[in-house]
Amino acid sequence: MAKEVQFLVKLQVKGGQANPAPPIGPALGSKGVNIMEFCKQFNARTQEKIGQVLPVLLTVYSDKSFEFVVKTPPAATLLGGIAKLKPKKANSKNTGGSPEPNRKKVGKVTWDDIKGVAEIKMPDLNCYTLEAAMKMVAGTARSMGLTVEGTPPWKS
Repeated sequence: MAKEVQFLVKLQVKGGQANPAPPIGPALGSKGVNIMEFCKQFNARTQEKIGQVLPVLLTVYSDKSFEFVVKTPPAATLLGGIAKLKPKKANSKNTGGSPEPNRKKVGKVTWDDIKGVAEIKMPDLNCYTLEAAMKMVAGTARSMGLTVEGTPPWKS
């Protein structure tokens, strides 16, 4: 018989650096999850992605056991790294996009960069083709205030 799902918790945690301090501790402690067990499992699974911000979808069952899925890093984080944007605050996950993306541009990316990010994000996007994924990632870049240089591959 399947276990009954009690909670779904979404977190963004740096790979290999989970600890019981906020925001993880309070989010999981209030659900009755063994925080240290989550931290150990998460850190073991994300050793090769140390320092990258990774979304996590944690499923908590009625017996307080849990399972979690580690997603790919957010497109904005990947694009910010490519464009060499500085975070707005020292401890912020925000990649420092433009406050007015339609007026103030803060960086540039190429279609090759967009393709690389789209290939990384493909498992988590709701599209079937690389072209559609590239269009989604390019939209994220534009909304961050990044200029996408060159001609899209499907127009040449």
